Amino acid sequence: MTAPPRRGKRFDRSIVEGPIRSAVWKLAWPTMLQNIIGGAQGIVDHAMVGNYVGYVGNAAIGVSWQIFLVVIVFISSLFTGMGVLVARFAGADQHENVNRTVYQAFLTSVMLVLFVLAPIGYVASPVLLDLVNAAPEVQVEALPYLRIMFVFSFGMLLFFMLGGALRSAGDAQTPLRLGIVLTVLNIALNVILIRGLGPIPAFGTTGAAMGTVIAGGLVSVYALAKLFGGTWVVAFHRGMNWRPDWEIIAQLFRFGLPTGIQGVAMNVGGVFLLAFVGSLAVSAQAQAAYVVSYTQLFSFITWTSVGIMGATAAVSGQNLGAGRPDRTSQAVRTASGFGLLLAAVIGSSFLLIPNVLLGLFGMEDPVVRELSIELLRYLSVSGLFITVALAYTGGLQGTGDTKSPMYISFVSQIFIPLGMCFLIQTFSTLDPADIWMAIVIGHFTRATLSVGVFRRERWRDIEVAIGSAEA
Repeated sequence: MTAPPRRGKRFDRSIVEGPIRSAVWKLAWPTMLQNIIGGAQGIVDHAMVGNYVGYVGNAAIGVSWQIFLVVIVFISSLFTGMGVLVARFAGADQHENVNRTVYQAFLTSVMLVLFVLAPIGYVASPVLLDLVNAAPEVQVEALPYLRIMFVFSFGMLLFFMLGGALRSAGDAQTPLRLGIVLTVLNIALNVILIRGLGPIPAFGTTGAAMGTVIAGGLVSVYALAKLFGGTWVVAFHRGMNWRPDWEIIAQLFRFGLPTGIQGVAMNVGGVFLLAFVGSLAVSAQAQAAYVVSYTQLFSFITWTSVGIMGATAAVSGQNLGAGRPDRTSQAVRTASGFGLLLAAVIGSSFLLIPNVLLGLFGMEDPVVRELSIELLRYLSVSGLFITVALAYTGGLQGTGDTKSPMYISFVSQIFIPLGMCFLIQTFSTLDPADIWMAIVIGHFTRATLSVGVFRRERWRDIEVAIGSAEA
């Protein structure tokens, strides 16, 4: 006899019934804090590698992550599609549809990682490093790092999937707790593996990748056990249909694929922008400055802004699922205000204490330091634009309009910044400041277009529905 379904905890109905400011903040602060704490692993990676390997190691990690994100974002796009469905079903108080959606996202991502990401990523890594004009000394450090990330990334992906599922269902504190454990494990492993300890040799840059994938794997095993335990708001149970549900999988791709294309566009834009950086006269130093100032220090703004985006998507989707679209509009405006305040505070530190921030990464080379400080000045302004863009992107994606952000990204992350760099390089001399300005203009364009598209409110008419589960 089939066991009765274990539905998990009840959904938090205050998200669709309580004050909108509280609803947004309830999901935003744990997500932002999780992103900031989780980002500490990148800080530790770069700080330790910078001090024990040098700025070449920093460049290797930054280049590897830029490439890795281009590929991994396609699989992660399934999680955006999952988030759209989960938020709608949670808003409509449909527990079993939430559980079915999360399981199908899990099943699909397993297949993609095992049969696509790992084998192709391992083989293609050298070609990808050549594509971004990584210096020869950078490639030596980056190749083993990148291959480890491609082959053993499933634990980290599962962590991202579960965090998105729980957050979309209204529980942002459980992903925060998991994120803290993941970060502590990662830092502990990196301290051991990067520099060595006792009989364990120093693996340098490769040790940073080893620590990341081991920590992700351990946390994901625990998370799967909790899912089957039925104590979270999302749960797997014996009465579920374990076979692929092609209707749900089609919906995952329907809403997720545009986000995947968007992510690929953004990261391809980043890779080609990095290639422009690599074409400069001081390519290694400029790449190191780009990695530390843009991919690390600027991440303090993007971490909080992505947290705002995730909270906005969940609140928007749940309220639309509950038949309350006016609350969706209020949520996006509120989230944007939170993001602007935080971006202004963090951006001020880029202007006031740049040397202190760069000192954390062992940035002693005078050329690297000068370029990094210059870039931070541009990013202090750019952060205001990106946080608005991400808040409104969350509103669009959470309601199911994942195509508009895709088109916006093509314009703002590819055509404008890369076109600007190409024209300057073709008809004049491309300087670092030209690339930094292209970044700012791209973020400004993204913010402007995101706000304008959301205010058209075409997302009000997007429908989400799946059939009943088979016995």
